[in-house]
Amino acid sequence: MSAHRIGVLLVNLGTPDAPTPQAVRRYLAEFLSDRRVVEIPPLLWQPILRGVILNTRPKKSAHAYGLVWTEEGSPLAAITRAQAAGLQARLGAEIEVRWAMRYGNPAIAAEMASLQAAGCDRILIAPLYPQYSGATTASAMDAVGAALAELRWQPAIRILPAYYDDPEHIAALKVDIERQLAGLPFAPEVLLLSFHGMPERTHKLGDPYYAQCLETARLLGEALARPDMRIETSFQSRFGRAKWLEPATDAVLAAEAGKGTRRLAVVAPGFSADCLETREELAIRGREQFLEAGGNDYATLDCLNTGEAGMAMLEGLVRRELGGWI
Repeated sequence: MSAHRIGVLLVNLGTPDAPTPQAVRRYLAEFLSDRRVVEIPPLLWQPILRGVILNTRPKKSAHAYGLVWTEEGSPLAAITRAQAAGLQARLGAEIEVRWAMRYGNPAIAAEMASLQAAGCDRILIAPLYPQYSGATTASAMDAVGAALAELRWQPAIRILPAYYDDPEHIAALKVDIERQLAGLPFAPEVLLLSFHGMPERTHKLGDPYYAQCLETARLLGEALARPDMRIETSFQSRFGRAKWLEPATDAVLAAEAGKGTRRLAVVAPGFSADCLETREELAIRGREQFLEAGGNDYATLDCLNTGEAGMAMLEGLVRRELGGWI
């Protein structure tokens, strides 16, 4: 391995390899076996997971994935791949940029090995989660640690911090949201900021995710400063019987329509790339919930994805963390 080559590894959550029950089952088995994701003791959880969830949920989830699958694969995989290619073009050939998924493929360990084989002895791990959570960022770093544990010659590692309140992130969200709002055929009365939910107990145990989501929402609301549009915050993707962070997105959509809101747009500022949760849960099911409850106009705005504002932000964050290396 030649000395002093630098690698950047973009990391996102994960996706099945195909929109089939078999592929979804493999993905869910890995995802829901992570102790960071499900904190129930394995002796209690694994019989439920193996005996019930993995025999019922894959078919339903495969159908949902099928609704949003593209020729390039799942939206999350296709967009993260494109983000890595775009960042590579911005950083130049002296930096090696790869992408990986915490669950599924390409795996973190495999991409770290690929970077090392390419001569990288210094690697920036960039979890693409604006808000920190033990179930996302910490889990990704667990996988990085497991990969490092197998190496005799380890590269130097840096980690991109959560950027929930970073001025570059808030500015990128502002620019991109305003661009999309200007292109809508209606003027929303409400802009709903929908973040991925977490069990409420994680907040009580000290996870900073909830507070960081609220801070992103506060800063973004101040940046947009739209007196003609009310901004609300909610949490989506409830799962299981435990109490989750509130208010829930589906409940907010129904309540807004029920109290007279007729024009609503929703955006997911906790996601760096569109995925099942945005393109199926928000764009398809969310629309149905709002319209059935009495709403008239509904739009789901894209995540930052590979837009100019988002890619400029990503380049800025990465270059900052590479300071002293480049």
